Amino acid sequence: MTGEAQHPYDGDSQGSGDEFDEVDSPARVIQPGEVVKAWDKLFNQGVYRTEHLLFCSRTAGVELSALHPPQAQIFRLWQLYLENIDPLLKLTHTPTLQARIIDAASDVTRIEPNLEALMFAIYCMAITSLNQEQCQAMFGTPRGDILRGYQLGAREALLNCGFLKCNNRECLTALHLYLISLKPETDPRSLSSMLGTAVRIAQRMGIDTEAVNAKYSVLESELRRRLWWSLVLFDSRIAEMTDFKTATLIPTWDCRTLQSVNDFSLRNEMKIAPAESANTSEALFTVVRSKIGDFTRHSPSHLDFVNPLMKKFVEKASATSFSELKDISAFESSLESKYLVQCDPQNPLHFITIWWARMFLAKARFAHHLATRSPNPEHETDEKREAGLTHARAMLECDTMLMSSPLIEGFRWIIYLHFPFPAYVHLTQDLKLRPLSDQADLTWQVMSDSCSARFMAINTKDSPMETTPKNPFFAIFAGVILQAWAAREAASIHSEPPWIVTQIKQRMVRMDQGAAEPPHEFAESDGGIPYASEHVDLGSLDSVYASTGSFPMASTEAPLSFDNMQWSWPAPNWGSMPGQGW
Repeated sequence: MTGEAQHPYDGDSQGSGDEFDEVDSPARVIQPGEVVKAWDKLFNQGVYRTEHLLFCSRTAGVELSALHPPQAQIFRLWQLYLENIDPLLKLTHTPTLQARIIDAASDVTRIEPNLEALMFAIYCMAITSLNQEQCQAMFGTPRGDILRGYQLGAREALLNCGFLKCNNRECLTALHLYLISLKPETDPRSLSSMLGTAVRIAQRMGIDTEAVNAKYSVLESELRRRLWWSLVLFDSRIAEMTDFKTATLIPTWDCRTLQSVNDFSLRNEMKIAPAESANTSEALFTVVRSKIGDFTRHSPSHLDFVNPLMKKFVEKASATSFSELKDISAFESSLESKYLVQCDPQNPLHFITIWWARMFLAKARFAHHLATRSPNPEHETDEKREAGLTHARAMLECDTMLMSSPLIEGFRWIIYLHFPFPAYVHLTQDLKLRPLSDQADLTWQVMSDSCSARFMAINTKDSPMETTPKNPFFAIFAGVILQAWAAREAASIHSEPPWIVTQIKQRMVRMDQGAAEPPHEFAESDGGIPYASEHVDLGSLDSVYASTGSFPMASTEAPLSFDNMQWSWPAPNWGSMPGQGW
């Protein structure tokens, strides 16, 4: 079929909200201008203003050595990084870096600039992986306060490196880690601009080009590849929240996927790459992520959202919709047989790899469903409709497994970045149209479990429901859910509200009661700062969505948008709530 892939929202890609309001159909699920205004409201506070992120001016009178923590804390932060960050990114080589950090900690006034920037970025990421209580217990300082101090140090250290023109991998790694640490409390539009800078630096360094990487030592070339894949996948996630058309996850570069090898198998003096580990390696998660990313960037359904013209670079771009589903199944079998079958679910790294892979396979099938479905719901077959709902539920079920497991508490920082909001929207739109369908009760249960794991079953001081009770994206999320429940109540006399509806209504009552109090935009965290919760990534409301009315399909030369998906949005956004879970 012809048409452009649609997402529920394309962020700010088309201008101000006022432009949309004049032409928006009443059938739209969420007006694009609504999200833009919510962003402006959420991130227009002084603490969230993002001009300084461009590093335009230095902070006067800052002695960088004074921003380093005491030596004992340096080693504690390094250990936290090794436990919570390194297994998921593998951007640094522990056997060689650890000795340098120990040496640097002995005299913080004489650290080489690139290493110093990397150390501050490591501090930032270590703190990012902690919750409020953990940070207070370990360091005696509110999480927000200590993080802002290290982010200041990272900015100053990056300026010392001349990072915009630097060709040093460690400097770029520091910039990348710093940007990840900013995500929970930064407008994704600003973060996207900064990521564009990082991607351009990487391209200038040739990290995206295999011929350039091959000129370096085995260790350096693999670290360059790891950095590129991490940067591209993070950029793709932020693009989902803002504008899919800016994504770098496209088939125009040739950086190789990652090797499954342990750090101790990579040495500076090596001339020939070691054989991949026959068993699972410590690089398991990064390897599987790179394989998924490589499959995604060659997927016609993904390119329908990003840039349909790119499908010309894909060998099977002209293949049928059915053959693409076969490709997904074949890729799934390959992942299972080569990597996942060897995983031990009791091992935290293996557990997150298993469920992360399954979530993104469900997402791939879901994206395919959105890209190939009929623009008119009435013309959609029951089989096609149920397939889309099954994939959406699978996304939420995998997310629930990841968010609810105590095994991977230290890894939740990366899960917070991937809230599957399009799945919620797709399911609720079907519940509005068919409130008493055979699978309706199952859908409500799956959404309730997901909401509980992501928003309620976390430390209260980190919960987006508590830290940011007036978060404008909560109102959007609540509206989507309550509209679906209203349809159920209208169709059935005896309807016991599901857990998710009960919780949302209770929260709205508390918000109404708080309206009589002196106005404030945000609740404060332990650190006394407005906290844009990181747990609900609804920020821009996932862009891979569009599903309520019927709209004519646009030319295949234009990116798919919500209008083609019956979402009533111009482009997809895969999970945008700003913050640690919102």
